[in-house]
Amino acid sequence: MRKIVRGRGISTNQSRNEKKFTKKLNDLKIKSEKFGLSNLNEIALFARRKTITRILYYNYIYKLILNKPGVICEFGVQYGSTMSLLTHFRGIYEPYNHPRKIIGFDTFSGFKNKFISSEKVWKKGDLSVQKNYEKFLEQILDLHEQNSPINHIKKFELVKGDATQTFPRYLKKNPQTLISLAIFDMDVYYPTKKILKKILSRMYKGSVLVFDELNSKDHPGETQALLETLNIKKLRLKNFYGAGNASYCIVDDKLSKLT
Repeated sequence: MRKIVRGRGISTNQSRNEKKFTKKLNDLKIKSEKFGLSNLNEIALFARRKTITRILYYNYIYKLILNKPGVICEFGVQYGSTMSLLTHFRGIYEPYNHPRKIIGFDTFSGFKNKFISSEKVWKKGDLSVQKNYEKFLEQILDLHEQNSPINHIKKFELVKGDATQTFPRYLKKNPQTLISLAIFDMDVYYPTKKILKKILSRMYKGSVLVFDELNSKDHPGETQALLETLNIKKLRLKNFYGAGNASYCIVDDKLSKLT
């Protein structure tokens, strides 16, 4: 039997067997310390299937925007694992493409009441991170960037606050912005719909839209926002092997004309 667990920074629906597996894996990882494993061995031995799937998924997504102009926007950063992955992929595939900025939008303080007034699963403050975590994340992303070419140019930005307000301000401050990839991971209806209505004016034929919780029974808000904003019959939605509710589509002529 699965049970939804809510709280700061987490939302899981692990079965009992999955919880037992996670505990045993963590116990083995602790025991492995005496063997002095290298980082590569540790990752290969103890990364869960879901973790590897997510890495493969975003590797696939990143390759969809190669040779296409524009920045990457992620709405819903939390601990920043996706931004870190994207930073690595940029360093691997296009290390000299310095205009490929990666911008993350998040409150970092969890959901506000207006975000979740129509949601059943979430409560105020869910998916928050510890105070000043975004500053710690900035240090990590900066360190990764320093390990890549053209490291004197900052190619990422964390924008703290309500994205329904900070995203329009960002566009106003950066009128040159084209968006090659937009990742929606806010989980709830209100901000997803507000951003969707605003973002297509900066996306072109070939840009990629990614949704993390489409067709999710536990988190229906993202799907509702999509249905009310875009014409579902004109979307060629796809997902990735084993990635659950993660879905994506490539913007075409018909979609780019929708508002």
